[in-house]
Amino acid sequence: MFIENEISFKAISDLFCNADNEGRDYLYEYEVYNLLANSGAETPPAANLLPRGARFSDEELISIPGEKTVLKIVSPTIIHKTEVGGVRIVKKEPSKIRSAVRGMMYEVPENYAAYIERNPDHSPKEYKGLHGEALVKAISRDLKGVLQVQFMPPDSDSFGNELIVGLRRTREFGTIISAGLGGTDTELYAERFRKGQAIVAASVYMVDGQSFFQLFKNTISYKKLAGLTRGQRRIVTDEQLIECFDSFIEMGKYFSPSDKDSGFVIDELEINPFAFTEYLMVPLDGMCRFSKTGQKPQGRPVQKIHNLLHPKKIGIIGVSSTRRNFGRIILDNVLAEGFSKEDVVIISEGCDTVDGVRCVPNLNSLNHKLDLFVVAIAAQHVPDLVDQIIKLDSAKSVMLIPGGMGETEESKERAEQIINTINEKHAEEDGGPVFIGANCMGVVSRPGGYDTWFIPEEKLPKNRNAGHQRAALISQSGAFMVFRTSQCPELNPAYMISMGNQTDLTLGDMVHYFKNSPEVDVIAVYAEGFNDLDGLEFCRAVRQAVMNGKEVVFYKAGRTPEGKSATSGHTASLAGDYMVCESCVQQAGAIVARTFQEFQDLFMLAEKLSGKTICGDRLAAVSGAGFEAVGMADSIQSDDYDIELAKFSDDSIAAIDEILISQKLSTLVTIQNPLDLTPGSNDMVHAKMAGILVKDPAVDSIVIGLDPLSPSMHTLADSSIPAFSMDDENSLGNQLIKIVENSDKPLLAVVDGGRLYDPLRDMLLANGVPVFPVCDRAVAAIALYSKARMHAEVIRLTHGCD
Repeated sequence: MFIENEISFKAISDLFCNADNEGRDYLYEYEVYNLLANSGAETPPAANLLPRGARFSDEELISIPGEKTVLKIVSPTIIHKTEVGGVRIVKKEPSKIRSAVRGMMYEVPENYAAYIERNPDHSPKEYKGLHGEALVKAISRDLKGVLQVQFMPPDSDSFGNELIVGLRRTREFGTIISAGLGGTDTELYAERFRKGQAIVAASVYMVDGQSFFQLFKNTISYKKLAGLTRGQRRIVTDEQLIECFDSFIEMGKYFSPSDKDSGFVIDELEINPFAFTEYLMVPLDGMCRFSKTGQKPQGRPVQKIHNLLHPKKIGIIGVSSTRRNFGRIILDNVLAEGFSKEDVVIISEGCDTVDGVRCVPNLNSLNHKLDLFVVAIAAQHVPDLVDQIIKLDSAKSVMLIPGGMGETEESKERAEQIINTINEKHAEEDGGPVFIGANCMGVVSRPGGYDTWFIPEEKLPKNRNAGHQRAALISQSGAFMVFRTSQCPELNPAYMISMGNQTDLTLGDMVHYFKNSPEVDVIAVYAEGFNDLDGLEFCRAVRQAVMNGKEVVFYKAGRTPEGKSATSGHTASLAGDYMVCESCVQQAGAIVARTFQEFQDLFMLAEKLSGKTICGDRLAAVSGAGFEAVGMADSIQSDDYDIELAKFSDDSIAAIDEILISQKLSTLVTIQNPLDLTPGSNDMVHAKMAGILVKDPAVDSIVIGLDPLSPSMHTLADSSIPAFSMDDENSLGNQLIKIVENSDKPLLAVVDGGRLYDPLRDMLLANGVPVFPVCDRAVAAIALYSKARMHAEVIRLTHGCD
């Protein structure tokens, strides 16, 4: 940690304590400067509070250094002072200062009142319903005085020479740090600039000053401050920025909602802006809001997730003996997966067996404790049943299938009743059962030998004999998981888990479980929202999974206000700020997808390539179709990734040239990257090119188009046409499979053709070759995947000794 001076947490705590004793949950600007003075970072300018109604001598008014002085209104409700005339720069003369202070005390309330009348949605809660003279008087009563601050003129007033640095408490991720372009147009910059150009953010628990500085270096703000643009000179050192970031991060961790010993939580601390004078970082404005630490949330006996995913005894309630309701379909799927009938019991009155499975009338009649109890009854009966399960200690884990518990306003009371009952039991020594759901689609556990999805086999046929991948798909939306399974049966993870509303078990809990699982190398997560502070726990689990050599693929729904609304309506969980979520999860080491399609592609790559070596981002692109070669070149950069086209080694160029000459293609093909082989190149030419490039030390990954419609290629499943049959031993498909088997380097195939070529795609996928239907998707996927894998390696190297 690069901090010259130690942070005085006690002095900062005293500031919060004094304000709290006065009934305030905020600091005045001069107190924020005191906070900075105790933060171990830059020393703030000299400041002097001129309380309302107090009298000051001439000597006091001119005691601050400089020929000019800055006057700022002090009010708990006025955040943006400049817009209402709350900031003035005057000559440091007693008469000028007194005159300006008197004017501000009258003019600022009038200006602010006029602003509120024009923008009622921006009115602080203290002034709601007030108008006219009553509003002006209320604003005036809240004025505490004027802060006199040392005037320190910045080195430059040009665009980009002000910096915003802040801490903010978020519900899901705890405290985050952000930094970027500062000043009065900060919001505009964040809205209009490309992602990551105006402002960057990260969890204070996922970064230190140095790693956050590496994020910040990608912003326009850094390029301006470091003198990397035309006509600009450096006005701050990298070490100063790192020291500042370190200081904020350490304060964020100490005064954090996850640290219950500090006594206080920083809800928001913002310096906007820092200006720069002779290599000094000068805070020109600051605000801070805080709160007291709350109760630590009740822990869950997460070790019982093992019982949930690998049960020896399963019970089901809600199975009809006369019709195929949800419970009956669940029973069918459990048995179809091969789970023993003798180890299943149905809770149902009035019958002895259903499909050969024993029935008992109630939980009291059970003669053993269940590992997993599947609840598939109407929502209104669930609270009483949960009480009974807990009272009788009937199960180690419970799956709540029904919805109607928290998705709507009307069902929130029912959900809260269940949550309170569960948490009360968790507080006891054993902790009681863990619950997954409600609104849970079910779980497929191939290692556990069961399937509780309520989708009929006729609607979603499963190849139960196919070997599963060493992967887990954890989805808050059951439908999302079902649709992916239907569209992409080749993914076939070992575990598919529908989390539902996270009434008890959370996304963070599930990743914590799988981070150590010997059955799983890849964890894929579809999230719609996190419980309080579970985003932080999720990130910690992701970081630990990455440290254990696993890969995590992540998609977050609810990136827009409309998306958030749809999310909360479905899962009863509020989606968090997407930028914060994306940044925190990426910094933890996950591979973040931007679209459903990208999630699917990255999940497939992670399954196929987790055992391959990623050494860099130098791509070799090969195709026999000119448009495809151009398309690959056009796809190497975006706002979210960039990958470079490799420069082939001299040995590779010589080997490629030799093949082209032998095949009489040298006059048609230019040796460059992308390599356009033209439609005249056959399977052997494509395969030899791939074989050369996987051995080229200047190439990190290869994307190769198979040109399925070319008359020179063996790409059809119809063995009655030998000239086109993919079953030919020397077909490109068969040769690529051998190359992939014997190489540690990622190789992706593109089969850009219709359904006629599905058998070729299926053959390649079944043998470990990632396949894409179009070239730009392949390039984007390997670029994002490579970038994330390299970041994960940095995390392992950096934190391996922590």
